[in-house]
Amino acid sequence: MFDLGVKDIIDILLFAMLLFYIYRLMKESGTINIFYGVLAFIVIWALASEIFDMKLIGTILDKFMAIGLIILVIIFQEPIKRFLVELGSHRSMRFLRNIFHHRRGDEDAESLAWVMPIVYACMSMSKSKTGALIVIEQGISLESYAASGDIIDSNINTRLIENIFFKNSPLHDGAMVIARNRIEAAGCILPVSHDSDVPRTLGLRHRSALGIAQATDAFAIVVSEETGNISVAHRGKLATRLSSTELEHRLNAIAITSVM
Repeated sequence: MFDLGVKDIIDILLFAMLLFYIYRLMKESGTINIFYGVLAFIVIWALASEIFDMKLIGTILDKFMAIGLIILVIIFQEPIKRFLVELGSHRSMRFLRNIFHHRRGDEDAESLAWVMPIVYACMSMSKSKTGALIVIEQGISLESYAASGDIIDSNINTRLIENIFFKNSPLHDGAMVIARNRIEAAGCILPVSHDSDVPRTLGLRHRSALGIAQATDAFAIVVSEETGNISVAHRGKLATRLSSTELEHRLNAIAITSVM
């Protein structure tokens, strides 16, 4: 019989909360398969070594556990890197920053003011079938991607966005990076997703949007040059054929989260 005390119950609850938190983060960052694989291995190891006392299998699994972390890092280097970056910049971490920095009402209003200029610009470009790719920084810095283009450092303005993506503009082929409520750069180069699930009808802009959404937690907006359809990529998922209202709702959602 187990002697289960209050301390043990608290210990189990804290471990369960930590496990659930890691599960949620890995699911959002697209590395959930690693979580399932590691969890399955730990269960097998516990059953073989601790419960059924299988000497041979237990010894082999014990040795594997000693080097398992190194093997995981080698095999799943990119997914684990993405997960760790997500962990360090996750929204819940903002609670710690908010303890030391209290936002004023005007700061909250400023954080929401950029939404409609982007929506209006996307609506206009959609009607004229002007291709565009706009990436909005969240927790993970996009500084390295912004550095690949031309630095603008300007307020978010509907006409400026439209002029940058105008077909004769030298910057219209690249991506625009928005960070800290400002247009940081344009003509930027983004990683391209090689996901086989992406429809062949979608072009390089959509694959670049999905690529940055898989590599970071950024929010990417695409206006199709062929159809004028508006799409968004976030958390490794691509949503297509959005209306201006749906785009506004999604932008407001990330804007509200950023001020929490």
